[in-house]
Amino acid sequence: MPYLLEFDNHFHVVYLVARDMPHSILGTVKIQVLTTGGTIEKVYSEQTGTVQNVATRIEGYLDLLRLPDAQVEVTPLMNKDSLDMTDADRALILDAVRDRIAGAPVVIVHGTDTMVETGRLLKSQLISPEHPVILTGAMTPLGFERSDGLQNLTESLFAARMLKPGVWIVIHNQVFDVDHVRKDRQLARFVPSA
Repeated sequence: MPYLLEFDNHFHVVYLVARDMPHSILGTVKIQVLTTGGTIEKVYSEQTGTVQNVATRIEGYLDLLRLPDAQVEVTPLMNKDSLDMTDADRALILDAVRDRIAGAPVVIVHGTDTMVETGRLLKSQLISPEHPVILTGAMTPLGFERSDGLQNLTESLFAARMLKPGVWIVIHNQVFDVDHVRKDRQLARFVPSA
């Protein structure tokens, strides 16, 4: 029996409850993934001793997942730390979402520092989206020890199939409405906000 996400009033995922779901949920689903960079895609540079955004890495990690009934299409938009994103970058993300949202859910891989800002822009500009738009990222780059990147990416792909239309942040086994979340840098996690 398929599962439905249930939420408490802070938009945390509380538990999974078996429910009768429409047949379309059980069939093959297309999911659009837009990559923009952020910590999740950073790599270590031996020359500089720093982590940097160089090229998208998401497709290699998607290849590690078993997604027999999902058709995932990846579109690299940019590879930037979100603190370096401009209004023009966010306009590019918005245009890419608009081009895809009628046909499929959209997952955006994004840096966590300005993820909420981008999400709120999308929510203000996307009137009645037909599918969910999900932003996700990581506190530690993919491939690093104890990285949260693959977990967050996997949970976002699942959430893309289960959430109602709207703009969401999915990270660390939680789902947040972009209007009620903030990044807590001391805790290195996202938390509910008023």
